[in-house]
Amino acid sequence: MLVHRDIAHLPVFKNAVITIGTFDGVHTGHQQILAQLKEEARAIDGETVIITFHPHPRLVVSHGANAVQLLTTLEEKIALLEAAGIDHLVVTPFNEAFAEQSAEAYVHDFLVAKFHPHTVIIGYDHKFGKNRQGDYHLLEQKGAELGFAVKEIPGHVLNEAAISSTRIREALLQNDIETANKCLGHTYFFDGLIVEGNKLGRTIGYPTANLQMAEGKLIPGNGVYAVEAILTDEPGIRLKGMMNIGVRPTVDGTKRTVEVNIFDFDRDIYGKTLRVFIKKYLRGEQKFSGLDGLKAQLAEDKKNAAENLKM
Repeated sequence: MLVHRDIAHLPVFKNAVITIGTFDGVHTGHQQILAQLKEEARAIDGETVIITFHPHPRLVVSHGANAVQLLTTLEEKIALLEAAGIDHLVVTPFNEAFAEQSAEAYVHDFLVAKFHPHTVIIGYDHKFGKNRQGDYHLLEQKGAELGFAVKEIPGHVLNEAAISSTRIREALLQNDIETANKCLGHTYFFDGLIVEGNKLGRTIGYPTANLQMAEGKLIPGNGVYAVEAILTDEPGIRLKGMMNIGVRPTVDGTKRTVEVNIFDFDRDIYGKTLRVFIKKYLRGEQKFSGLDGLKAQLAEDKKNAAENLKM
């Protein structure tokens, strides 16, 4: 998949079959849309093109990182769309100026002038342009006038996509990893930059990679999880471990952290990016009377995680 970040210098797409959206999570509902996109492109020997926006439009329109909890960062989304077999992803900068353009300008100056679509596949409820004035009917009218086809994503597919997104977010926040992964159609994962922590884990035999998370990324509910992971610059090496999300009540009980204990691993990986795949929720966060109690529980957690990661 080719990723285009400069919309002023796009290639000439071959019979471009286009869809537009955030595709946050690239879950099972989205995957139905991607299947329709690829089927239409095959029928006309065309190329699949997804237009997405960065940052997420709600972060701009609602003026704040709390406006949305993302299931996927941009880089995570790119990885999933590439795995889905899409030809082109165009990352369009979303800002207030873009949001202020009229619906007609959006079609003429953005969609047609830059993409020259053969077919646009869009939901019946898709809105675009200033104050969301543009809709499916305007796109149909413009398609007839400017020479591109418009096809509708069925309502049940769109509804499934919307329901899936809500369900996934709720499940993750409630530690229901099984439901979240089922709705996603893949294992929920996130990327974190490995930064220095207080190194307490090392003193009790459980060193951890402390992760600095991307702004706006949804972090599951507090607790201990069985995980698999890769260093993004070494994608062929799959690591196993356990992860704690929470405030570490036995130690300090203030700042929320995400830290991963990688099994049978002893390397300096500060500054690298760890991609963590959440496989199983093991238990809630607990406060122990001291480090000896914590250490005993971590031994049990490691045993449980190892058993679950055999699946």
